[in-house]
Amino acid sequence: MAYYVTTPIFYVNAAPHLGHAYTTIGADILARHMRQRGEEVFFLTGTDEHGEPVAQAAEREGVTPKELADRNAERFKALIPRINVTNDFFIRTSDPRHKRAVQEFMQTVYDNGYVYKGTYEGWYCPRCADFKTENEVGEDNTCPIHKIPLDREKEENWFFKLSAFQERLEQLYTDQPTWVRPRHRYNEARAFITGGLNDVSLSRSKLTWGVEVPWDPDHVFYVWFDALLNYYTALSFADPDQDLTEKFWPAFHIIGKDILKFHAVFWPAMLMAAGVELPREIYIHGYLLMKDASGAEHKMSKSLGNVLDPFEVMDRFGTDALRYYCFREVSFGQDGGVSTVTFGERYETELANEFGNLASRTLNMLGRYTDGAVPAVEVEPALAGDFEALDTEVCSLLDQAEITQALERIWQRVRRLNQYVEENAPWKLAKDPEQADKLNTVLRSLAEGLRVLGVLLTPYIPESTEKLLDALGAPEIELAGARYGSHPGGQPVKKLAPLFPKPE
Repeated sequence: MAYYVTTPIFYVNAAPHLGHAYTTIGADILARHMRQRGEEVFFLTGTDEHGEPVAQAAEREGVTPKELADRNAERFKALIPRINVTNDFFIRTSDPRHKRAVQEFMQTVYDNGYVYKGTYEGWYCPRCADFKTENEVGEDNTCPIHKIPLDREKEENWFFKLSAFQERLEQLYTDQPTWVRPRHRYNEARAFITGGLNDVSLSRSKLTWGVEVPWDPDHVFYVWFDALLNYYTALSFADPDQDLTEKFWPAFHIIGKDILKFHAVFWPAMLMAAGVELPREIYIHGYLLMKDASGAEHKMSKSLGNVLDPFEVMDRFGTDALRYYCFREVSFGQDGGVSTVTFGERYETELANEFGNLASRTLNMLGRYTDGAVPAVEVEPALAGDFEALDTEVCSLLDQAEITQALERIWQRVRRLNQYVEENAPWKLAKDPEQADKLNTVLRSLAEGLRVLGVLLTPYIPESTEKLLDALGAPEIELAGARYGSHPGGQPVKKLAPLFPKPE
C-alpha cells in the first residue's frame, strides 16, 4: 500500500521557527512509522513563495521577491537535515514545473464553468493573504491572527464559484465524519460550510509576483489557489522518470489550524471543480504558544516576534530531544504552551533519567553479569502482559495521527521497565548464585523490553534508538519485530555512551 503525507508549504517571508519544525517532525514521525510497516511512502514539504506577504517583505528589505524566496527557501531546506526529517521531495512554488501544472489545473476549472469575472470589495489581511468574512473580522477591523489593521480593498478579480459546492461539501462532511481530524476541527470546518459559502476571489490584478492566469495574463492567481495545488502538482514532477500521481494520490495532509478554511473548504471544492479525487484525510494541529512578559500565551509567530529558535534548542539538547519534546509537551491537535524551562525538565526527567538511564543500566548489567550477551532464555511472563498488543495499539493511534497518544502508550512501558528493575534489583540477584536463572530472566526481559521500545520509538527519536538497538545487537527496526519476546536473545551487546547527556 502507498502512503502519501504532506506538510503545509511554508511562507518564505521570514526564516523558519519551531512552529515549522513541529509540523514537519509530525509528518516525519508518520512517514517513518509507515516505512517501518513496509508501506511505500512519499513525504512532501516545501515553500510557498508567491503572494503579497512575500512581495511586501521583499520590498521592505530592498530585494526582489525572487531573491527573498531563494534565500529563505534555503533556510527551510537547511532545517530539514537538522531536525532529521526524511522527506522525499521539497517543492518550491516558484518552480516553473509547478506553475505550468497550476495553469493546466485551473484552466480545467475554468473550462468546467466554475470561474467568472467580477468586482471584489472586502477586508483584507496582507500577512494572511486572505480576504476576511464579516465573522472573521476582529474588533476595530483587525486580523484575529496577526492583530494588525485590515485593509479595505476593491478590485476587479476572477472569482471561483465556491457557492456551487455547498451541497457537495455538506454531503462530504456527512458521509466522512473523520475526513477532518480532530473532531473539534471537523465541527469548525462544517460550521463554516453550513453558515453559507460565498464565491471567492481567484486572482489579483495589482500583483505581478505569482502564477499568471492563462486566460487573462493581466492577472495572477490569488496565492492560495497556487499554493494548495502543490500537494497535487508535486507528484507529476518530483520523480524525473515517472509521474507519481496515480501511485500516491490521495494525500494525508497535516496542517495548522490557522489555514483550516483553505484546506477543509476551498481545497476540496477546487478538486471537485477539476474532477480530481479528494485527499484521504486532513489532520489539523493547534498552535505552539509562547508566554509573554505578562504571562499571557500567544501563537508562535514571526510577525509577533515570539519564536523559539529550533537551532538553538538543538545545539543545546540535540535533535532527538526537540523531536521528543514537541509531541510530549503539546498534545498533537491541541494548542499548548512551550518554553525553554519545560524543555529542560522533560529532557532531564524523561529522556535522560527514565529512558537514557534505563538503557545504560541494562547494558552495564548485561556486561557485568552475563558476559556481555543477552541471555538466551524465556522472557518474564509477567512483563509480557504489559507489552501485549502495544505494537497494534501504536499502529492504530498513528493511523489517526494521534502522535502524542501513541508516544504516551510507549512511555508507559518505559516507566514499567524502570519499575521492573526496582522490583527485581538485579544487582542483588547477582550476589546469590542460586538466583542465576532469575537474574538471566530479568536481564533478558529488560533487554527485550528495551529493544521493543527502541523499535517503536524510532520514528520519534531515530538517532538515539539507532544507537540503542545497535548496542543491544538487534538493529532491525521493522515493525514486525516490535512484539515482546519475538527476538530470540543470545546476541552480544556493546557498551553505550549516555543517550541524553547533561547539556553544557
